[in-house]
Amino acid sequence: MGVGLAAGSVRVRYLVYFQYLGTDFNGVAAVRGAQHAVGVQNYLEEAAERLNSVVPVKFTISSRTDAGVHALSNAAHLDIERRSGQPPFTPEELTEALNTHLRHPAIRVLQAFRVPSDFHARYAATSRTYLYRLATGCPRPDQLSVFERNRCWALQADCLDVAAMQEAAQHLLGTHDFSAFQSAGSPAASSVRTLRQASVSPDPASPFVLPQESRKLQFWSLEFESQSFLYRQVRRMTAVLVAVGLGALTPAQVKAILESRDPLGRHQTRVAPAHGLFLKSVLYPDLGSAPMQPHAPSESTAQKS
Repeated sequence: MGVGLAAGSVRVRYLVYFQYLGTDFNGVAAVRGAQHAVGVQNYLEEAAERLNSVVPVKFTISSRTDAGVHALSNAAHLDIERRSGQPPFTPEELTEALNTHLRHPAIRVLQAFRVPSDFHARYAATSRTYLYRLATGCPRPDQLSVFERNRCWALQADCLDVAAMQEAAQHLLGTHDFSAFQSAGSPAASSVRTLRQASVSPDPASPFVLPQESRKLQFWSLEFESQSFLYRQVRRMTAVLVAVGLGALTPAQVKAILESRDPLGRHQTRVAPAHGLFLKSVLYPDLGSAPMQPHAPSESTAQKS
């Protein structure tokens, strides 16, 4: 687990699960230099500086998320080298210490594990699940509860054709070239991915919506699971499925878009807003997910989604 270094110190690698509300951040990745924008990673590494590691602590993030995207459970690995004579942190001590020193209330470390020195949080992940939240029956965004703002995509429509959305989602399942659903600038060497889950389901009534409002509002969840996703693939798939639900596209057209493999097609104008997207879980073969299973407020690829 640990690698012996000079002067008797020991370097230990940990995997940490953490969550965040993405509204205030320029994505999860650290922003370097003198820019005003800040990523979640900046705050995590700032907290880690207080651990007095012999070498600077750098978080290697499992799943990168864009500005405004949230995470119920993301993951990262980091190495900590304590001075000679100091024992390594236990996972519980590390979790408590990071949370103590975190300066932003919208970030929380869930749990930590000691892992082998060659463990990699990005490449070792076998499953990533994203959740996208929709709300119907909201004619204007300002009519949405303040507690739900920036937590879902509020659609002006009163209803969705969910059966058609579910039919369209079936065309996306399996192994395909998802070029038509990736944004420009994707660094992925291959656009072939295997989508193991694509579901559309109603959510229970939000506890943050007053009874007189809940008669009009309906919340929906879209979930997608794969080992990894292309850049903004989830948000583009969501936008196309919503277009089906609103009657602007048919399930057959979704199949045609997928088979076109055209990243520059007219459908590329459709991108779901970042604020409705949550990275729900990241799984590893020997660890599973963090034992604490967080839920979306209504009761989150190696690339950005």
